[in-house]
Amino acid sequence: MDKPLKGKRALVTGSGGGLGRSHAILLAERGAELIVHDIKPDGANETAELIRKNGRSASVLISNIRNVDEFTASIGQLGKIDILVNNAGVGGRGRKIEDIDIEIFDEMFEVHVRGTFFATQAVLPQMKERKSGKIINISSIFAMGGHDSISHYAAAKSAISGFTKSWAKELAPWRINVNAVAPGFVETDMTRASMSQKDISKLEEKMPLGRFCKPIDISYAVAWLASAETDLLSGQVISPNSGAVIVGY
Repeated sequence: MDKPLKGKRALVTGSGGGLGRSHAILLAERGAELIVHDIKPDGANETAELIRKNGRSASVLISNIRNVDEFTASIGQLGKIDILVNNAGVGGRGRKIEDIDIEIFDEMFEVHVRGTFFATQAVLPQMKERKSGKIINISSIFAMGGHDSISHYAAAKSAISGFTKSWAKELAPWRINVNAVAPGFVETDMTRASMSQKDISKLEEKMPLGRFCKPIDISYAVAWLASAETDLLSGQVISPNSGAVIVGY
């Protein structure tokens, strides 16, 4: 099997489960050496073990992305990182404006916005020195069209899309590519926990391509952006979303 990422080291934040785990496993299958990051040791170790069972290499980094000093110091000890996937995140939990207090608001922006920013800042010195690197940010379809009950989530993801376009311009002289993936509705445990099967089925019926995305659909986009096939692609936000943006959601 072709290994387009052979010889590359990839750090995927928040890869102890969910989409992050899917990204990490696929990047490893395509040849990358993985650094599995998460705040929860059990999840991170499980992801790493799944990768190793497939005969690939994986190490584990346990760190709280909200503790910037601890988090960035731990990244600084990792050495060369060719691919950074800024995946760590928290769900919006379907909250209306009046239900978002300062603690909920701060958590959303500390994980998504600060986490993405300072993880990127931490890997830049060695990427700039080599004049090479792939940074892949995880945004959301809700950054493209908003949402009527998770405005804080949509705003945080919009900031990530803004980072993507700005960093692509700033880092182009060092041949560092910066792109984002903005998933649509994805079939995950978090989705099933927040929506009834009836609501999921009704929403799927509206989608031109007939179903929710699966985690692997998003990971395919991440792996492509990590590859040499996208060496001339930067500043783009691509959205696997089953056609949801065509009809509105």
